[in-house]
Amino acid sequence: MRGTLAILGGLAGAATLSQFPEFSQQYLQRLGGQAEALAAVVAEFDASAEQANLTREVALTQLQGTEFLDTHGGNMRELIERAEQAQADYVLLRAATPLERLTLPQRFRDPEVLQATWADFRPAVQLTPTGMTAAGIGFALGWGLVLAFAGLIMRPFRRRTA
Repeated sequence: MRGTLAILGGLAGAATLSQFPEFSQQYLQRLGGQAEALAAVVAEFDASAEQANLTREVALTQLQGTEFLDTHGGNMRELIERAEQAQADYVLLRAATPLERLTLPQRFRDPEVLQATWADFRPAVQLTPTGMTAAGIGFALGWGLVLAFAGLIMRPFRRRTA
């Protein structure tokens, strides 16, 4: 019984993880578009600041004094931070292979891009070497997790030998 469950867990892991290379590619494409769009807004803000002979930080500091300016200044700070984060994640993920991206889940952190990618993603059988390798890793992880979980559950029921 335990072996059957382990194989089923392995198959579930394989099916799940085999989807990651394509999902990560679609996320990367969306993130690249997001990074470009945010960079354009930041560049426009920086150009406006430069036109007024201000640095970005001084311009952001001047966006205060009324409720509207305080809100707008805070929004611009968040946008600039998000743009820098998106660009850094994009550069790193783009340089990584699809399998290396498996080790970088912390770089899939833009909630809007992640949600939009997930909403449009349609699972498909991955017959590429990368997809098959991801499926193999998923099988091993699923198989191992089921065996470990079954071992923990069965531990109190094992006989002790002297």
